[in-house]
Amino acid sequence: MSVPAKPKISAKAKLPSPAAPKKILVVDDHPMTRSGIAHLINKQPDLEVCGEAGTPAEAMSLLAKCQPDLVLTDVTMPGRGGVEFVKDALALHPTLSLLVVSMHDESVYAERMLRAGARGYIMKEAGGEKLMAAIRRVLDGQVYVSERMSAIILDALTGRRPRGSRSPIEKLSDREFEIFQLIGVGRGTREIAERLHLSPKTVDVHRSHIKQKLELSDSTALIRHAVRWVETQNTDEE
Repeated sequence: MSVPAKPKISAKAKLPSPAAPKKILVVDDHPMTRSGIAHLINKQPDLEVCGEAGTPAEAMSLLAKCQPDLVLTDVTMPGRGGVEFVKDALALHPTLSLLVVSMHDESVYAERMLRAGARGYIMKEAGGEKLMAAIRRVLDGQVYVSERMSAIILDALTGRRPRGSRSPIEKLSDREFEIFQLIGVGRGTREIAERLHLSPKTVDVHRSHIKQKLELSDSTALIRHAVRWVETQNTDEE
C-alpha cells in the first residue's frame, strides 16, 4: 500500500505579513506631555509615533516628511493656535485626520475644534486607555467625543438645548476667540498683532467686535472679563 505523498507547500503561499503600524504625529508645546503620549503610543503593536512637534509651525514642516495617519494636537500653543493649525493642516492635506488632546474644557472648545475639521476631542484627564480608544476610533474613520459632549452636541442639533444656555463666548469667531484668550493672559494689541501676524489696526477691529458681542462697555471691561474667563478655564497659555 503506497503512502500518499505530503502536499507540497508553495513558496509563494506565505502567510500575509502583518499590517504596518499606523503613524502618528504628536503636537504639544510641553515636552513632558509629548514624551508621555509618545511612550503610550509606542507600546501599542499597531501604532507608532513618526514625529513630535512643539509648535504648529514645526508640525506643518513635519507633515510632508512624516506622512502621518493621524495628528494629535493641543488647543493652545505658541504661534498659531490649535484651531488655526487644524485649518492650515487640512488646507494642505485634506484627507488628514486630527484628534485634539487638551486640558481645556471640552464644553468650551470641542465644538469649535470639530467645526475647524478635527475628527475628535479628548481631555488629557481622560487617561491613557481612553486616549488609545479615541485614537483607534478616529483611525477607523469615526468621530470621537466623550458621552457628555456627545449629548451636548445632539441637544444643540435637535434644538433641545434651552434657549439662552449657550455661553456668550460662543458668539465669537475663531479669530476673535483667539484674541480674547490672549487679552485674558495679559497680551496687548501690539503683542497680539505680532504673535498672530496681523496689523495692530486689525486687532483693534477684532477687539471692537468682541466688546459688541459680549456687550462690554469699554476696553477696561473687556480686559477684566477676559482675565476672569481665562482664570476659570485654567488656561496655561504662555
